[in-house]
Amino acid sequence: MTTAASRPLTPGGYVVHLEHGIGIYRGLQTIAVGADGATLEVAVVEYEGGDRLNVPLYRIDQLEPYRTAGDGDAPPPRLHRLGAPTWQRQRDKTRAAIRAMAAELLDLYARRQLATGFSFPPDTPWQRELESAFLYEDTPDQRRASDEVKRDMERARPMDRLLVGDVGYGKTEVAVRAAFKAVQAGKQVAVLVPTTILAEQHGRTFRERLADYPVRIEVLSRFRSAKETAPLVQRLAAGEVDIVIGTTGCSPRTSRSRILAS
Repeated sequence: MTTAASRPLTPGGYVVHLEHGIGIYRGLQTIAVGADGATLEVAVVEYEGGDRLNVPLYRIDQLEPYRTAGDGDAPPPRLHRLGAPTWQRQRDKTRAAIRAMAAELLDLYARRQLATGFSFPPDTPWQRELESAFLYEDTPDQRRASDEVKRDMERARPMDRLLVGDVGYGKTEVAVRAAFKAVQAGKQVAVLVPTTILAEQHGRTFRERLADYPVRIEVLSRFRSAKETAPLVQRLAAGEVDIVIGTTGCSPRTSRSRILAS
């Protein structure tokens, strides 16, 4: 048995009814309706106390398999009681929370639209020289991503962009170009990565790509001792470091990098 969303209903499994809450799906049954011998096929859902609800198949879209946000190790849910107000209160509370979150997001995006950011200047000859010296030919998507990021940077509005791509598709090169553009405008750049190893790898990559330019690059990670870190932080605060690469404290499974210019 499947719902309108094509997710299977398994007898003995937990389900959620739109109007009555969480119950246990007990399978299909044919019941008699009326005195003329007519029958109706229904999905049977059992609730707390053994009460059963017969859901006609033409209303099966009101049933969904119960799902958790975790990995399947969550304890079984508590069944609702037919006719009790508990499920309705939960629904009302959830609706209110969603409305509040939507209002907060609308306010956030409205403020972002009105916020004023730094407008970076157009590409310099150095920028074009750096990009033309890339060892590989840009893929169409890589070139598009690089152009869009730089175009966003040139607007007088804070950039909010997520760049997604498989390993080896050139995300780091886009980051190098964006960071270099920021540095040429007199800004410092922080590149945040999820792991210490990636921080060291990015440090090598940035140094290799920007070796021909007067860009000061440092790496902050657990591979640096406190004695090494303290003066580096002081140099960073004094504006003597152009690009610093460090870890975000994210899970090692995270594969995103972020660039912050200040």
